[in-house]
Amino acid sequence: MRLPATRLVGLAVTLLVSSFLIFSSLYLTPGDPISTLSGGRTLPPEAVQTLSDQHHLDDPFLIRYLAWLGDVVRGDLGESLVFNTTVTDLLTARIGTTVMLVAMASVLIFGVGITLGLVAGIRGGLLDKGLLVTTVIGQAIPGFVAAIALIWLFAVRLGWFPAIGSGEGFIDRLHHLTLPAIALTLAYLAYVSRVVRAATREELGREHVETARARGLSPSQIVRRHVVRNAMIPIVTVSGLTIAGLLAATVVVERAFNLHGLGSLLVEAVVRQDIAVVQAVSLILVSAFVIINTLVDLLSKVLDPRVDLETGT
Repeated sequence: MRLPATRLVGLAVTLLVSSFLIFSSLYLTPGDPISTLSGGRTLPPEAVQTLSDQHHLDDPFLIRYLAWLGDVVRGDLGESLVFNTTVTDLLTARIGTTVMLVAMASVLIFGVGITLGLVAGIRGGLLDKGLLVTTVIGQAIPGFVAAIALIWLFAVRLGWFPAIGSGEGFIDRLHHLTLPAIALTLAYLAYVSRVVRAATREELGREHVETARARGLSPSQIVRRHVVRNAMIPIVTVSGLTIAGLLAATVVVERAFNLHGLGSLLVEAVVRQDIAVVQAVSLILVSAFVIINTLVDLLSKVLDPRVDLETGT
C-alpha cells in the first residue's frame, strides 16, 4: 500500500518543524549560547572560538539552523563537551539498551494485554469486571513507584533479579532488563487491555455479528471472522501510541534502574547542560514518535481500505 503524497509531505513537514523547535531550545535557555554549550564552564579563548566556529554562532539564526540540520542529515550530531566524545558515539553505545527495553515491554503489553482484553470482552461476567478493576489500579500506579516496589520485592527481598545495570551479553541483558520492562509495562498493559476489551464488546453488539449467529456460525468463527478482524483498527492504533509512549516513559524507568539507555542519557545531559546531547536525543524520540504514528495510519489503511489517510477517517 503506497503512502499518499500529502501524508508523506506532512511527515516531512512535521519532522522539519520538530527539528527547528529542538534547535531553537538552545536560544531559549538563560545566558549566552557559548555558556549554554559549555555547560557554564569557563573556557580558554581558543576553545570559545572553536565552539563558535563549530556552531556557526557568528552567522544569522536561520543559517545556523540550516548548518545544524545539514550536519544532522549527514549523521554528524556534534560533540559532547561533558562526555568528551561525539554525540553519535554516545547514542550508539546506549540506544541498544533502550530498544531492547521497549521491545521487551511491547511483547509483554501486547501479548498479555490483547489476550486479556479479548477474553474479557468475549466472555464477560466476573472476568470482565475483574479486568476493569485491575486495570484501573494498574493505570493509577506511576512508573517510578512500580520500579521501587519491584526492586524491593524481587531484587532486595527475593534476590531473583539484579536491581541496577544493563548487563553484558544477550542473556544477561534479558535478566537485567526484566524488572525494568515489567515496571514500564504495568500502566500501558492496563490501558491496552481496556481498549481491546471495549473494542471487542462493541463488535460483539454489531448487527452483522447477530446475523452471523442467526446463520449458525460457531462462536469461534464469529470471533475470528467478525469480531477480531473488525476490532483490529483500534487495537493497531493503540499499539502504535503505546510504543511511542514507551520511548518517553523509559526516562523514568532507566533512571530508577540505573540503565545506560537514551532516557537516562537525556536526564543526565539536561542536568549537566550538555545541549548537543539533549538536542540529539530529543530529535530521535520525536522522530520515532512521528514515524510510528505514520506507520500506524498506513497499517490501518491496509487492514481496512475504507480508512482515508488523507482525512484520517
